[in-house]
Amino acid sequence: MILSLTLLLLCQLAGEIVARGFALPVPGPVVGMALLLAVLALRDRRPGGWPAPLTDGTLERTGKGLLAHLSLLFVPAGAGVIGRLDVLAAHGVALAAALVVSTALALVATVYTFLSVAKWVGR
Repeated sequence: MILSLTLLLLCQLAGEIVARGFALPVPGPVVGMALLLAVLALRDRRPGGWPAPLTDGTLERTGKGLLAHLSLLFVPAGAGVIGRLDVLAAHGVALAAALVVSTALALVATVYTFLSVAKWVGR
């Protein structure tokens, strides 16, 4: 599990370095996730010669464990919101509108992405 966490954090670090080094308009963790996807795709295409955490399911179990406790990562954000109730009171309506619109746009983008991939795969 330690090696899997190390791999996840190294991918995030590499993504952060690439995003900042090339001044990309994409967050570093997103670039790191793409790097991790590339590593996993290479692992599945060429199965031999990879370290044990990549081949024995440890990475997948570590990822599932992190996802199971994902709600803990929202505690600092919630504490930050409570600490700035003055901003929430001043701009609450605009923040709520931005939240609703961005959620709707994300759902629409997800639907169109799913439909495009389904058509591309042929299902």
